[in-house]
Amino acid sequence: MTTLSSTHLVLIPSYNPGRKVFDTVREARAQWNPVWVVVDGSTDGTTALLQEMAAQDDGLRVLVLGTNQGKGAAVLHGLQEAARQGFTHALCMDSDGQHPAALIGDFMARSRQTPSAMVLGVPVFDASAPALRVKGRQVSNWWANLETLWMGIGDSLYGFRVYPIEPLCRVMQGQRWMRRFDFDPEAVVRLCWSGVRPVNLPAPVKYLRADEGGVSHFNYWRDNRLLTWMHTRLMFGFLLRLPLLLWRKFFPLPNPHP
Repeated sequence: MTTLSSTHLVLIPSYNPGRKVFDTVREARAQWNPVWVVVDGSTDGTTALLQEMAAQDDGLRVLVLGTNQGKGAAVLHGLQEAARQGFTHALCMDSDGQHPAALIGDFMARSRQTPSAMVLGVPVFDASAPALRVKGRQVSNWWANLETLWMGIGDSLYGFRVYPIEPLCRVMQGQRWMRRFDFDPEAVVRLCWSGVRPVNLPAPVKYLRADEGGVSHFNYWRDNRLLTWMHTRLMFGFLLRLPLLLWRKFFPLPNPHP
């Protein structure tokens, strides 16, 4: 039985993930309590079964959005409710089985050691990783590090990470972006701009085949256009913030949580 945390929870946004979501939730629950799933307008029949699981498990909660609003919007919905319940940090992970639930405890422990930071997973790829996806994320990582003056973002796209809730909600509520596939990279850049420093931990990632239950909603052209527009926006924001970022880089405040 996992120990109940009053500060840190696991948050799983879920949109038409297929049956793999049930394994993901069980594995997360074996490592942590509580686990929340935000169903983002799913139409694949998984919602009712997730609700049945939650009815039999006090450590599992399912929040349901009536229509698909995007990953970032689903995460924000969960974060706002978590803040109302007094939680301070959320570990976000995907519902499709790609992320390593076994490392939840390690990431949460690091977050407790450095509560003012965000704990970012840095993917360790195996042979299942599509070469195009691996190469493409290197481009996004380069831009994210430029936009933050190399504050230390190990990976801008990997969604297995622990966020401090209050600053992330503040950043997201302050503008209308970060609601879809652009959520993960824009979140780390904007949090860096607001003074939240990254801590990086390695974590394996699995790309599951269809016969293994893998479901992907990634669209190469649509999502890369979205990322291109996102980095264009962020570069304008970077230039506006450049004096402040330079000041922080060369005259950093002492870290109260080394």
